[in-house]
Amino acid sequence: MTTATAAARPGTVLADLLPASTDARARLRDAALVAGGAALTGLAAQLSVHIPGSPVPVTGQTFAALLVGTALGARRGMLSLLLYAVAGVVGVPWFAGGASGAAGVSFGYVLGMVLASAAVGALARRGADRSVLRTAGVMVLGEAIIYAVGVPYLAVAAHLSATQAIAEGLTPFLLGDAVKAALAMGALPAVWKLLERRGQ
Repeated sequence: MTTATAAARPGTVLADLLPASTDARARLRDAALVAGGAALTGLAAQLSVHIPGSPVPVTGQTFAALLVGTALGARRGMLSLLLYAVAGVVGVPWFAGGASGAAGVSFGYVLGMVLASAAVGALARRGADRSVLRTAGVMVLGEAIIYAVGVPYLAVAAHLSATQAIAEGLTPFLLGDAVKAALAMGALPAVWKLLERRGQ
């Protein structure tokens, strides 16, 4: 089966298009994808910009996590972000700004990314990353899940009121999130369209 033919099948995510001729090779492929997704998220987390008045920096971490979930599907995406979270907790310095451990006030966002990657991966499995509008919805939902975990965690960890946590851990990031969603809206459907054209 060609890549273009596989792309036309329902229930396919981008990672499924990578060839694997045997079950053993498929398992090896999946392991490499999980590890690669964790590494990509860790690398993107180093693109970190401090926002005055907020203990949470702007990073490429959430964007990478959502792309990993969408491209790999729910199971592999969630495993990838779990690997990222666990490795960071035990000492790999690949959280935002080279941090590690679970003591940081922004660790709740990492936990949110695990759940978000599963959610966006499940939606991608249903074809939600193949059009601009649906991809926008997927990204918005993923970001909402991340904030739904990260902001309350920030409030507890930093001893902030709900209003303060929203002001410091949500509001400053909305514009950047809109830009990230726009990038995904352009990139993911474009890849699918390219694959479909190859099959014509």
